[in-house]
Amino acid sequence: MHVIFVAPFFMETTLRFVAGTASLPGVQLSLVSQDPAEKLPPGLRSALSAHWRVDNALDPEQLVVAARALAGKLGPPERLLGALEQLQVPLAKAREALGVPGLGVDSARNFRDKARMKDVLRTAGLPCARHVLAEDAEQARAFAAVAGFPLVAKPPAGAGGKGTFRLDSEQDLSSLLQQYPPTAGQPTLVEEFVSGTEHSFDSVIINGKPVWYSISRYMPAPLQVLENPWIQWCVFLPRDVSGAEYHPIREAGFKAVEALGLQTGLSHMEWFQLRDNRIAISEVGARPPGAQFTSLMSWAHDLDFYRAWPRLMVFDEFDPPPRKHAVGAAYFRGQRSPSGGTRVRAIHGLEEAQRRFGHLVVESRLPSAGQFASDSYEGEGYVIIRDPDSQVIEDALKQIVSLVRVELG
Repeated sequence: MHVIFVAPFFMETTLRFVAGTASLPGVQLSLVSQDPAEKLPPGLRSALSAHWRVDNALDPEQLVVAARALAGKLGPPERLLGALEQLQVPLAKAREALGVPGLGVDSARNFRDKARMKDVLRTAGLPCARHVLAEDAEQARAFAAVAGFPLVAKPPAGAGGKGTFRLDSEQDLSSLLQQYPPTAGQPTLVEEFVSGTEHSFDSVIINGKPVWYSISRYMPAPLQVLENPWIQWCVFLPRDVSGAEYHPIREAGFKAVEALGLQTGLSHMEWFQLRDNRIAISEVGARPPGAQFTSLMSWAHDLDFYRAWPRLMVFDEFDPPPRKHAVGAAYFRGQRSPSGGTRVRAIHGLEEAQRRFGHLVVESRLPSAGQFASDSYEGEGYVIIRDPDSQVIEDALKQIVSLVRVELG
């Protein structure tokens, strides 16, 4: 099979998916990117059958040109893949032009456009926050008058929580509208604020049939993390997610993915656990999750999801693995001094955390003095821990983020 993988830039996580695809038996892999092939690790570069460079990997027309050029060397592509959220609509448009199977344009837009997504979910009778896609300030203010405060505002095609704001008052709303005035070309999604414990629901669908799921919990919720740069946060995957407390999301989660139009793939959903066992779906992506979630699921199930996802997308195959371990990730975020700072000055508490919990660590990227401060909400480093006992992992995560402090200066 000739498979084309689109990776605009050679980020570490993206390359793990590329390597996983290249390892599949019977696959000739082509890579389309903005980065030159010379930037690839030598071993991965030699595993490729072809490479094509484009100016803009988010332009579907350039993807079509690249695919046709690569087809001249290796034959027509049978799959066109990409792991990034921002790629899903351009990939769908390119697939449509090339006649390649996979997620269609309408379905890709359902997942990518957050306002459209919520319209689909509410029409399907699924629980989610009320919202409006405001094209001007008057629409935003009219919705606020009905829904009340607090509210959440974000771009409809956001990813990873970036550009998301909590609005607690008319003054907050006015400030946002002045700083980011919504227009018909660049509307702003405004929705009611949903309060509760935030989780993820990751699921695998094959030919429209649910075959597997995973549930995790954010500690604390991502919006709180984005609003407070000093908060060090965690993601926790309990070992057992079969209990009755998760029944509402198991039922609603699969229905939501079906309503949005995913036929085969891995989806990543964020949702809230509310009072009285009610839930509210926040948003859904039709692609692998970020922020080390793919690694966390791999450690929890003893399965390499960086290879399992491309195998699913190329061959429509996935063997549901048992959940053997509880796992968690603790993210270390730099604390700036009053004078600011763009580099890591010192790391405190790491030795004590290592002494207490080093035996649980299965993966880490620790911050080091002198490195540049990250502009990502993931922070300057992380550690992943694993144990059969969920309580051991939950307690350890809380202690690790209280012990370790990254000082910027």
